[in-house]
Amino acid sequence: MQIVRENEKRTIRPLRAVTIHEYDTHNADLSGATAEIKGRYPERGYVMNKVCKELVFIMEGGGKLIMPSGETMFAKGDILFLDINEKYAWEGDMVLFMATTPLFDPAQHVEVD
Repeated sequence: MQIVRENEKRTIRPLRAVTIHEYDTHNADLSGATAEIKGRYPERGYVMNKVCKELVFIMEGGGKLIMPSGETMFAKGDILFLDINEKYAWEGDMVLFMATTPLFDPAQHVEVD
């Protein structure tokens, strides 16, 4: 069993409208984070996870997931699954919990057109 305390989280602000709190489990198979998004992320185009799968729980608010194939609306209480190499963007006012497998690495999370 392991617990990662709130005061152990690492906070990242990739954009003015986005705050990410990473909880390091020191486990190569799984990671977790929360994200507060107010607006669009990324500002243009899409992001894509080149290595990990992502399970996202909408803790607060809502918005839409934008993909090349279209848009999907979501709200508090919904869960979204993002597979490896899926292009997407977030838009709305929300707080998310994200679990990724394997361990999330910012180097493999890339912006694409």
